[in-house]
This record gives sequence, C-alpha cells and structure tokens, in this order.
Amino acid sequence: MSEPIRLSRKTGRRPVEVSFEFFPPKTEDMEKQLWDSIERLAPLGPGFVSVTYGAGGSTRERTHSTVKRIVDETALKPAAHLTCVGASRSEIDDVIRLYAKAGVRHIVALRGDPAGGLGTAYEPHPDGYAQTCDLVAGIKKIGNFKVAVSAYPEAHPESASLDADIDALKAKVDAGADQAITQFFFDNELYFRYLDKVRARGINIPILPGIVPVQNFKQTAGFAARCGTTVPNWLAERFEGLENDPATRRLVAAAVCAEQVLDLIDQGVTDLHFYTMNKADLVHAICHLVGLRPQVEQVAA
Repeated sequence: MSEPIRLSRKTGRRPVEVSFEFFPPKTEDMEKQLWDSIERLAPLGPGFVSVTYGAGGSTRERTHSTVKRIVDETALKPAAHLTCVGASRSEIDDVIRLYAKAGVRHIVALRGDPAGGLGTAYEPHPDGYAQTCDLVAGIKKIGNFKVAVSAYPEAHPESASLDADIDALKAKVDAGADQAITQFFFDNELYFRYLDKVRARGINIPILPGIVPVQNFKQTAGFAARCGTTVPNWLAERFEGLENDPATRRLVAAAVCAEQVLDLIDQGVTDLHFYTMNKADLVHAICHLVGLRPQVEQVAA
C-alpha cells in the first residue's frame, strides 16, 4: 500500500506557476458558478486556463463561446481543448481557424473519448484526424499555436503498456507538441518515475502534473476507476465516514491536496495544473498555501 505523502522542511522554493482547467457550463446556474470561479482564480495570475471539449465534440459551441468570452472579457490566456472525435479534418480545421480569429494561441490537442464513452472501441472519423499526433501536426500547419497534449503516469486505459503509452507521447512530441499535461494522480512517485522514463526516451517538453482537489471522494474515485488512476487505500481511509459531513470533508480535502502539492514543489516541480471542476475555493486555498497572492483586483483586462 502506498503511504501518505510526508511533507519535507525545505525552504527557498522557486516561484510556482499554476494553470486551471474549466469545463463549459450547461445551465445558467452552472454558467454563474463558472464565472464566479474564474473571477476568484484569475487574480492569482495563472499561466493559462484550459476549457474542455465534450466527448464526440458534444460541447463544441459551448467551449468556443466560453473561450471567446475569456478572451474578450478577461486578461487570461485560454487554452482551448480540441479532439479528433466525431468530425472531419475540414470541420476541425474550421474550429482551429475560429480559435485563431478569436485570439486563441494555445490549444490542448486530444484524441478524445470514444463516442460511446470510456470502455467502448474508438473509431476514427473516416475523413478525420486518426490520432492525436495527426491533430497536432494539423494544428501546427494551420497556425503558430502552442500545443499541449495529454500524458498518463499510469498509462492510458487503452494502452498495452506504459512503454507503449510513452511511444504515443513521443509521436505527439515529434508532430510538434510543446507541452504535456498529465492525468491526475495521488501518489507523487508515480509522476516522478514516469518523468524519468519520459526523459530517458528523449522527450524534453514540460510535463505539467495534473492535480485534482477531491471535491467529492466517491465521485473522484469513480472517475479514477474509469480512467485508470490508482486511488491509494490511505486516501480512501482519510475520507471514510465523511459522506454526510461536508464541512470536515472540505478540510480533509484541503489537507490532502496541500500535502501532495507541497511535496511536488519540494521535489523541484514549478508548474502545476489544477482540474478545478469549476469550483474555486479549494483550489484558491491550495494556491495560497504555496505562496500565490492576487496580482490584480479584477478579472477584466
């Protein structure tokens, strides 16, 4: 069993840069929650904020609308997600050009989940980009974008092995990827062992660790199971018995995430990517703990 992370007592940490992931809202209430979160987190000066793209391109219009509003109404630098699923090359190329026209210069290129959901077979669009590496090359051909891709410390659920998964990452880098963002993980040693393997393959782009503050343990554990992320026994034990105690659950979640993040920083990590779930308070608290303070008074440019 993996043990809980122990905090070191190192001092003199280098400055930390953070980035945040949001998803496009489906309802007016979710829209308000998203923009409340953006307004709260924007003053922390993230390097970028990413906006997700639903399975099969199901949120295409909402993603583009959210990204455009971020460009128009804030000083933030958005990174728009884009997938290969459910669209032809010409349709995807049109989206890329729309992003460029909107002022977006950073795209997160993903293959995307199968249209039938995780666990079903992936089938490329007959006229589309077959894999992420093809999409990366297509983006680079159209414009001068910074392109981020995904990375998997425990391997993608569909990969034959971790080595095969790193082969896929290498193909994305060879196609022009500038940085990678990992799937979330809870055991930092998984990230560092993965980083060693990646560097040994000659992959030298930044590999940002993806951090998920546990807003809801049952929900997070379920998602982790679907995407192949290990949930250590010690983590489950920390949330045991708190199903009906949200106040204590939030305090425990903050402590758990703080342990992980401070340990990463103590081991030399200076860039952190937070999966916010469109909720700001817990992420803001963690950022405060690592020394980030508001840089501006308002989100508007």
